[in-house]
Amino acid sequence: MEKSTPYEIKTISDFHKLLGAPAPEHPLISVIDIKPFDQIPAGVPGTIVYGFYNISLKRGFKSPAKFKYGQQAYDFDEGVLSFMSPGQISIFDPQKYASPDQSGWLLLVHPDFLWNTALTKKIAQYGYFDYAVNEALFLSEKEEATLLQLLTNIRQEYHNNMDKFSHDIIITQLESLLSYSDRFYQRQFLTRRKTNHQLLDRLNEELTGYFNDVNAKRNGLPPVSYLAEQLHVSPDYLSGLLKSLTGMTTQQHIHEKLIEKAKQQLSSTNLSVSEIAYQLGFEHSQSFSKLFKAKTDLSPLAFRAKFN
Repeated sequence: MEKSTPYEIKTISDFHKLLGAPAPEHPLISVIDIKPFDQIPAGVPGTIVYGFYNISLKRGFKSPAKFKYGQQAYDFDEGVLSFMSPGQISIFDPQKYASPDQSGWLLLVHPDFLWNTALTKKIAQYGYFDYAVNEALFLSEKEEATLLQLLTNIRQEYHNNMDKFSHDIIITQLESLLSYSDRFYQRQFLTRRKTNHQLLDRLNEELTGYFNDVNAKRNGLPPVSYLAEQLHVSPDYLSGLLKSLTGMTTQQHIHEKLIEKAKQQLSSTNLSVSEIAYQLGFEHSQSFSKLFKAKTDLSPLAFRAKFN
């Protein structure tokens, strides 16, 4: 099999077999302790597509070992929590993956386990399953202990004799784990200020360059997906980050930068409103004027009059 060909693992049982692990106690949910697997089997491919949710925390891997998470690679000198949803691709080097010091866990949840519960729809609202292709979650010891307790509860519940309450109890624990993860992501937005503000600076540079170049005139306003791609993050992660740092969505931030550029041209050039609108990517000047007034409470001509 060529390395570039993704290997599809549809069931949790198939994943256990691939690792040479005992069969799962429950076919639709499993918690795996990474520690016992001192050597990943040689046949494990480096590119995998899962048919189930895979939430994992890994620490203590060899320093050369890198786990590619979307477009970004992470080492495992510290604990890193990652989220994979069905259909996403995981890429790693199995030859560098094993280490006697490795530890962590995997929580595997098949979509069928969520059937007929509120989590069926709610799980799609957790943005970090989209962030997962770009941004992992770095946990403090206290945060990791909180999640580990929930994992222990899940494992104990399916390990015991299942009864009519078991499924609901596991779903409740799983929902708590996802909610805590959401909280910890919001903390990460705030505590990793240097990295996040650097990303904000790069976004502003991208927008400045876009509006100064012929891109806007040729292609219209920049789509959120285009900016996210330039910054190597997902659109949802970019919007979540901006919401945390500035209180604005990415679209609102684009409009703010556009208005800044429009103000500059209205106050320092003789270009007509239609020419400015066209340069900034508007097909119709009326749309530009409407947006400008909504943002400034002034029409473009009224704003220009203040400088004459």
